[in-house]
Amino acid sequence: MAKTLKRVALAVGAVVVAGALGYGALVEYGLHKSYPQSIQPESGAALQDQIKRGEYVARLSDCTACHTKEGGQPFAGGYQLNTPFGVILSSNITADKQTGIGGWTQEQFDRAVRHGVGSHGYLYAAMPYNAYAKLTDQDLTDLWAYIRTIPAVNNKVVENQLPFPFNQRWTLAGWNLLFFHDQVFQPSEQHSAEINRGAYLVDGPGHCASCHTAKNLLGGDSAAYLQGGALQGWNAPDLTPNPHTGLGNWSTEDIVSYLRSGANRETASSGPMTEAIENSTQYMNDADLHAIASYLQSLPASDSAKPAPVASSDNAMVVGKKVFESQCGACHVSDGSGIRQMIPRLAGNAQVNSADPSSLLNVVLNGSQGPFTHANPTAAGMPAFDWKLSDSNIADVMTYIRNSWGNAAPPVATEDVSKARAASGAKPWLGGANK
Repeated sequence: MAKTLKRVALAVGAVVVAGALGYGALVEYGLHKSYPQSIQPESGAALQDQIKRGEYVARLSDCTACHTKEGGQPFAGGYQLNTPFGVILSSNITADKQTGIGGWTQEQFDRAVRHGVGSHGYLYAAMPYNAYAKLTDQDLTDLWAYIRTIPAVNNKVVENQLPFPFNQRWTLAGWNLLFFHDQVFQPSEQHSAEINRGAYLVDGPGHCASCHTAKNLLGGDSAAYLQGGALQGWNAPDLTPNPHTGLGNWSTEDIVSYLRSGANRETASSGPMTEAIENSTQYMNDADLHAIASYLQSLPASDSAKPAPVASSDNAMVVGKKVFESQCGACHVSDGSGIRQMIPRLAGNAQVNSADPSSLLNVVLNGSQGPFTHANPTAAGMPAFDWKLSDSNIADVMTYIRNSWGNAAPPVATEDVSKARAASGAKPWLGGANK
């Protein structure tokens, strides 16, 4: 409790400081700053081609996932984002003039998407304008041409549901001053055209750092670029070429296959990444998928070292092995090799080796439906074990999996499972007291 109160106090203090800085930032990030458009939408037959290009940019940017709530109309908003500061709901970006953006100009659209200023003032960085700032003028204009074709849906969304003082949008001017680099992507002369394209896709429309880069106290990106981050109870893994926790053992085709289908010879997607694959990356063309792979492989590997594995004689390993053999071995195979392109390989799996077991806890407790994509229309699912295994059994089997077949990762404690069970809304174990 004391640690939580201290963190809240620090966050509130940081917001006050950011707000004070915000007043000094108004000249640079003013609410009324003009952003004249250098490129205008096409007309006639050329406009139809532009709309198609804009739809592709929308796919690259994964607009559908965040602006469509479960069971709701596409792009009508209401998707709930659980941030460390409270709840934010995504906005309605359909052509409805009352509750959407049907009355906006291209300049207003640009101000929101690339500069973080909407009709109500500064936007929260849950909308990744700090990444979309890198969109080229042409991509922004193409996207606007497409967005204008989305049918109007009357759906009023109360976007800002944050508690005081985080609900004060003026403080975001200070956040922008500290963390926002308002600049279109600049290619590097030291890299090939393919790697530059990959960098643009990853850092711009793909906004990969939003999840895969750890955040500081104020929600800004840390210096550990693409080395993993936490998101709504999930672990977004290391995307650098680290061979233990990252993509160091993945080939170019492994990365391409994962983004295209949601599965490869190593693993299958789960959680928020499945949403990204189903709504975005499966629609990317082959050249862009290879560009992303080339860029990620060009990055320096994170310095996350492989720890010493938990000894096989440890009680958690002994019990965990028995649980694995009775509950997991039939699908994942006794040596952890899984089934290629269907059931994830556990041996040498970077997500399994991550210091943060959040994603694994989510999958074991609540199960996971495999990604449904054009390239993988019959994906396998993982059943939920929340009702079947106690917290201690889950902790033991996860410790065993994370320290067998060459894997090495910190042990999982029973308390970790209990917290994950409560936070994820998993069912209680039917066996009795959860020990």
